[in-house]
Amino acid sequence: MFRNIRFNVSYLLSLLLLALCIWAIANELRAYNYQDILHSLASIPKRRLSWAIGLTILGYSVMAGYDILGFYYVDRTLLWNKIALTNFISSAFSNTIGFALLTGSAIRYRFYTGWGVPGVAIAQIIAFVNFTFWLGMLTLAGVIFLTNPLSIPTQIHLPFSTVRPFSFIFIFLLVIYLLGSIFIRQTLTIRGHIFRFPNFSISLAQIAISSLDWVLAAAVLYVLLPINSSLSYADFLGVYLLAMVAAIISNIPGGLGVFETIILLLLSSKISAAKILGSLLAYRGIYYFMPVFLAGGLLSIFELRYRKKI
Repeated sequence: MFRNIRFNVSYLLSLLLLALCIWAIANELRAYNYQDILHSLASIPKRRLSWAIGLTILGYSVMAGYDILGFYYVDRTLLWNKIALTNFISSAFSNTIGFALLTGSAIRYRFYTGWGVPGVAIAQIIAFVNFTFWLGMLTLAGVIFLTNPLSIPTQIHLPFSTVRPFSFIFIFLLVIYLLGSIFIRQTLTIRGHIFRFPNFSISLAQIAISSLDWVLAAAVLYVLLPINSSLSYADFLGVYLLAMVAAIISNIPGGLGVFETIILLLLSSKISAAKILGSLLAYRGIYYFMPVFLAGGLLSIFELRYRKKI
């Protein structure tokens, strides 16, 4: 009963947060109409759309490194094309739908068990992949928020005026993890299965892959913003990281509304809200919906072939 109550409260809070985001977006766009937004979307140069698509393809290719490194960590082998296929489908669904521990994990379990990977190894890979995803954020946000701290809008109601305090927390957590990778050598054995802390070289590889993933994801949206904006990529990266973290912890599928609200609040002083929203719509279409449609088709083909073999 208590679990159902917690679930209902979480669901209601997510709906409330979504409603607040819609109100904030509407407030920012009150001086515009939908035609302004559609015009901004249509005015994005084709060359920039091509750049965004190319960066998306590169970004999803880099994401395959999460699972490849995960297999190396658990000392298992599987053909790279199978790992890349599984990673792409799981990443596309978890990015768009959210709830990565449910969507992406279920897809990984479905594919990897079919290829003979033990359940315990899959669980380790899933935990490894999800943790790696956050390491890149801790690294980039820790550095960007420290060297180039952006101001936090008063509408967000945080006790800090800038994001710099977060940088100290992120850097501290990252240092603790790296120290653990150096000094923790003990292994834990449960029912014959060995669990160990990633060594220093694997930890550095985790940080490199995840950081590159975040950099490319931010670049997709950056190239879609108006050409005449005075916003540097370094400044934008801090805005993007803050918006993405807020979107992920919001528990709203795909962070829809939360991500857009943070971006609008932080950039509307430099770029018109209608142009920002036009770029955000293009970003959603290219980075989220295009991959998930392709992933859905690949998943359907896989399931059809699997059933024919049975």
